[in-house]
Amino acid sequence: MISKGGTTVAYELKTKETDSSVIDFIEGVDSPKKREDAYKLLAIFTETTGYEAKMWGPSIIGFGSYHYKYPTGHEGDAPLVGFSPRKAKISLYFATGDSKREELLKEFGKHTTGKACVYINKVADIDENVLKALINQSVAFLKETYPQK
Repeated sequence: MISKGGTTVAYELKTKETDSSVIDFIEGVDSPKKREDAYKLLAIFTETTGYEAKMWGPSIIGFGSYHYKYPTGHEGDAPLVGFSPRKAKISLYFATGDSKREELLKEFGKHTTGKACVYINKVADIDENVLKALINQSVAFLKETYPQK
């Protein structure tokens, strides 16, 4: 629920877990190189987290989930970690707000960061061991920050 001009309205999250096929989504990626990298990332994230990959919204492959609630009252569910092979770059989704993330990113390889995403051009540009450390750090941080009830 969010409040608009004194009226409370339901807020619908766009990115929800779906029953769509992860493999079908990856197979639909135009670039053969990006598709190959998506399969590499799928293997790394699955092996590292122990979670089955699920589609979140139309284009995010997520692993695990957590329920968050902000002081504003906004709440929802999100994947613990994930990625999306987008046209321009590959988006990696890790938890924000933990200083360990910034330290790990220094050793990660060629990347850029947005508010919540880490962007890479290809898996060959990054250190896969640091990727695994980022995945583990993110999962641990979110499980500690948002413990399951």
